[in-house]
Amino acid sequence: MEPRFEVNMNEFLPLRDVVFNTLRQAILRGELKPGERLMEIQLANKLGVSRTPVREAIRKLELDGLVLMIPRKGAEVAQISEKSLRDVLEVRRSLEALAVRLACERISQQALSELKEAEEAFEEVLGNDDITVVAEADVAFHSIIYISTDNQRLIQLLSNFREQMYRYRVEYLKRRECHSQLLSEHRDMIQFIEKGEADAAIRITCQHIDNQVKTVSGLLRRQ
Repeated sequence: MEPRFEVNMNEFLPLRDVVFNTLRQAILRGELKPGERLMEIQLANKLGVSRTPVREAIRKLELDGLVLMIPRKGAEVAQISEKSLRDVLEVRRSLEALAVRLACERISQQALSELKEAEEAFEEVLGNDDITVVAEADVAFHSIIYISTDNQRLIQLLSNFREQMYRYRVEYLKRRECHSQLLSEHRDMIQFIEKGEADAAIRITCQHIDNQVKTVSGLLRRQ
C-alpha cells in the first residue's frame, strides 16, 4: 500500500519531530480522517521509520489535542465536534481579548509595521490550494499581536494553545466565501490597535472569533 502522505526529511530536526510534523499535516489536511486509528506498525512502514519515533509523535499529537488515546483500542485521530470547537474558541476569545488590549498599550512601531506586512502576506496567499499555507499566514498575523503584549506568560499560553486552535482555523479557512470578511477584520484590528482604541479592537477580535464558531458549527451540524 502506497503512503498517502510524504515525509519531508529535515536534517536539522530529530526524527520524532519529522514524523510528528508529517502526521500533523496529514491530520490537518484531512489525509488522516477524524476517528481513523493510528496503527504504529503500519505508520512506521509507510513512513520508512521505526515504531519509536511514531510512538513519540503520537504522544505529542495527543498533547496537542489532535489525537485521542482510547482504552483497549489505541490512538485515533480526534473528532472535530461542536462541543470541542466551542471549548477551544471560548478560551481563545478570552485570551485574545486580553492580548489585543495589551497590544493597544504596548505595540511598537516596528511590530505595527510587521503586523501590516503580515496582513498583506495573508492576503497574497488567499486562494492557495494548500489551505495550511493560508492558515500559517493567519497564525503569523495573530502571533505578532501576541508578542506585542510583552507578557511572556500570555504569549506562552497562546502558543501552547495554538495547535488546538489550528484545526478549527483550517476548517474555517476552507470556506473561501469567508475570506473577504477575514481580511476586513484583520484591517480593522490593525487600525484600532494603531490608534490604541482597546474597546474597539476587542470588539472586532471577538467578532472575528465568533464568526469562526458560527461558520464551523454550521459545517459540523450539516455533517
